[in-house]
Amino acid sequence: MSDLPRLRRLLGTPDTAWLLERARRRLREGRPLTGAVTRKGATPGERSALAALVGRAPGRGGTVSVRLERIDSLLRESGACPDGLAAAVEILTGPVVPLKEERERGEEAWNRVFAPLEEVCGPDPLLAGWCARVRRDGRVRRMAPDTEEAASLVAAVARVVAALPAEGVALSHLAARVLGDAHALDDDRSAATLVLGAARVLGGSPEGSGAAWRRGVWASVGVLKDELSSTVLVLNLPGAPATATGRALSALAGAGQPAVLTLRQLVAEPGSVRWAAERVSVCENPAVVAAAADRWGAACAPLVCLQGEPSAAALTLLRGAADGGAALRLHADFDPGGVRIAATVAGRVPWEPWRFTAADYEAAVVSGPGRPLGGAPGPTPWDPPLEEVMTRHGVRVEEENVLPCLLDDLGSGEP
Repeated sequence: MSDLPRLRRLLGTPDTAWLLERARRRLREGRPLTGAVTRKGATPGERSALAALVGRAPGRGGTVSVRLERIDSLLRESGACPDGLAAAVEILTGPVVPLKEERERGEEAWNRVFAPLEEVCGPDPLLAGWCARVRRDGRVRRMAPDTEEAASLVAAVARVVAALPAEGVALSHLAARVLGDAHALDDDRSAATLVLGAARVLGGSPEGSGAAWRRGVWASVGVLKDELSSTVLVLNLPGAPATATGRALSALAGAGQPAVLTLRQLVAEPGSVRWAAERVSVCENPAVVAAAADRWGAACAPLVCLQGEPSAAALTLLRGAADGGAALRLHADFDPGGVRIAATVAGRVPWEPWRFTAADYEAAVVSGPGRPLGGAPGPTPWDPPLEEVMTRHGVRVEEENVLPCLLDDLGSGEP
């Protein structure tokens, strides 16, 4: 048995705290308590305490040194701690867990944290890869450093991922049904950030950011976010009679009238349009749709209008068209915004240029004056010379400037 009062007088004082700390650090690192330890800049009290411990006169210098084997022997022989220095360290400072063992315990704890998500993702190689990246990059540990908190977060994410893809369910309803909290998948929640990554993998969405991108990612797995505010304008899409939306499209197409489809309709009734063997034209501006309806009515070729930057509804519709076998052709304004829109669509679905090449731009510039381009157009991989000629002329050409040509195409069905 140790003589605790004596042990505290010898080794448990503020002036010997440095010596205890050095010994404890070595034990934590799995190193033996042998060799010398040195204290630079020792105070008079520290010099006196060490001198009393080893039975010698205090030194005068600012540095003191002692071998740990000597401290161990003194503690054993004096009876202050018959089990030696290692036991004394634990008696005075608490149990010592070696760093290696602590790391192993920590890794075991994190294994338990990720087990539910790995079980859900395991059968799908793409999801399994995503799960491994999430664990490897440490984002969960940054969101929830404590393993208990992290376990709760990852378990919630696993439950939501297991419920995907959904069938046209509102995001808040999904959160309420699966997690018991309608706001659990709001944009500012850690669970939403993680689930969105899984949804992007499941839905095959590209990397991105912003509200429209998030809506599109959720929509790709059948989850509706802002399902009524995200819309797309169309004309004469062939509706499928099996759904209410399809019947409405057919009725409007028969009357030659444009229709506005919401993200909710597109996700909840994905088979509303008969795409097979259809050629679908895509434009940027509603003016094209209005003019086409006026001129051609029910005879107009199928037309989709992006109305500027593609919405989640527009991208969902175009992806459905491409998956359904439709051939897409796209036109936009000849300006930086139009080029950016074309690139966004190209990141989601294949399309061919519709009067949207360098030759088309040159012809439009020659036919009339235009406003300044307003910046570099950006890359045009569908027709690389287009970027160069737009930069050289520095003039924007909007769809309204070439509207007669576009309308001719929509009536004849030819480019």
